[in-house]
Amino acid sequence: MVDQKYFDEMEARIPKGRVRTRFAPSPTGYMHIGNLRTALYTYLIAKKAGGTFVFRLEDTDKKREVKGSEEVIYRTLKECGLTYDEGPDIGGPVGPYVQSERQDIYGRYAELLVERGHAYYCFCDKADEAEEPSEGKEAADKFAKIMDPCRELSLEEAKKRVAAGESYVIRQKVPTEGTTTFHDISYGEITVPNDSLDDQVLLKRDGLPTYNFANVVDDHLMGITHVVRGSEYLASAPKYNLLYEGFGWEIPEYVHCSPVMRDAQHKMSKRHGDPSYEDLKHMGLLTEAILNYVALLGWSPRGELAEKEFFTLTELTEAFELEGISKSPAIFDMEKLKYFNAEYIRAKSPEEFLKLAEPYIRTAVKNEAISPAKIAPLLQPRCEMLSDIPDKLDFFDELPDYDIELYTNKKSKTNADVSLNMLKKALPALSSVSDWNMDNIKLVLTDIAEAEGLKNATVMWPVRIAVSGKAVTPGGVVEICDILGKEESIRRMEIGIKKLEEAVG
Repeated sequence: MVDQKYFDEMEARIPKGRVRTRFAPSPTGYMHIGNLRTALYTYLIAKKAGGTFVFRLEDTDKKREVKGSEEVIYRTLKECGLTYDEGPDIGGPVGPYVQSERQDIYGRYAELLVERGHAYYCFCDKADEAEEPSEGKEAADKFAKIMDPCRELSLEEAKKRVAAGESYVIRQKVPTEGTTTFHDISYGEITVPNDSLDDQVLLKRDGLPTYNFANVVDDHLMGITHVVRGSEYLASAPKYNLLYEGFGWEIPEYVHCSPVMRDAQHKMSKRHGDPSYEDLKHMGLLTEAILNYVALLGWSPRGELAEKEFFTLTELTEAFELEGISKSPAIFDMEKLKYFNAEYIRAKSPEEFLKLAEPYIRTAVKNEAISPAKIAPLLQPRCEMLSDIPDKLDFFDELPDYDIELYTNKKSKTNADVSLNMLKKALPALSSVSDWNMDNIKLVLTDIAEAEGLKNATVMWPVRIAVSGKAVTPGGVVEICDILGKEESIRRMEIGIKKLEEAVG
């Protein structure tokens, strides 16, 4: 007999009267973009409604668990500002919030479902993989369901075999006739014939629940009102409905999100080198840019905000509407994300950007005499990702070996002969500067151009090549000379003169 008091007490714990959502990842790898989007939408639904955002860890699939994954999940949520109201580390009224700590709960509810006639003990010797199909995939083994001899065992006989110590699983008893209809906010009403649904395993031989069973039990007992997940779970939704109905529970709102695609044919996958949130961070992308872009992968603002692209997390919370979620697949565009990131970089204060950029600057510029505070302002308007920074600065510590062809520039009207002449005029003039700063450096070079009746660029281009050895640099010659200092700038100009003299004879 079931302990009805236990179930009544569990029901009494369930919070009522407000929106409650949950993010419930498995610690089976990195935080991919689809996972991050699910966490974000789940957070936004709760916060927009003034509700509760719950974090639950679904760790029952021990075979697929990856060491360190939990830390990645916690860190990502914290960095992204997706602060949960209840969770494993902070507790709450319906804990524990880790599935492996709730094992006794699932066993009791599986047995309750058997008593209600919506599940049965199965003693058949089947492969373990049949007990826990891959997430979102269906066995679709209609023949196995209909012909399973255990399905027709009386409850009394089945309990005798359990008491005798026989190994068993508990399977859902899906009706063999009729249809099941469920409603999804994005996809509308979907009806499937019951004979297309398999009798999925609910409780495995080791006493642990399958994913499909545990999340239904947990969602109900935690009072979850809106279930957000990927569209790959649409095929499982009818069986979830039948479980809710079997228990006599209210069915939550389903929000199935379209997949995030690498291109029109392929879903994003770590196996194919697609980046995770951690990868994007390591590439020098800002968390707020990633979060903003991910929000728009399958959702779009409406009304007067329809054309708006840039949102803070607070603004997203205010703008978010379930009706804006699309059922069309979203294609992850790295160039678009870089565009978002560049805009966020530009919006930073100089102090904020320096703090972000300094570690990347010091990766390339080891010379302690060179100030990152002088370099950062040159980079802020010129980089899309922080990881772009080191490659832009490789000439500061050491002048690279460069080809004198760089001195030839059509726009600046320079070639090797003109450049040699300009450097020979600029060298003594700059050498005479006692107060080495950008204003004085610029004045010296523009005075030479004016005296010679030339464009400023005709003088500045050769000096820029001489001091940097590169055609493209962050900042111009004045900024570079100021950062390098007088002694190093003069030394490099002397090297340039020597290279040109050897080339032109």
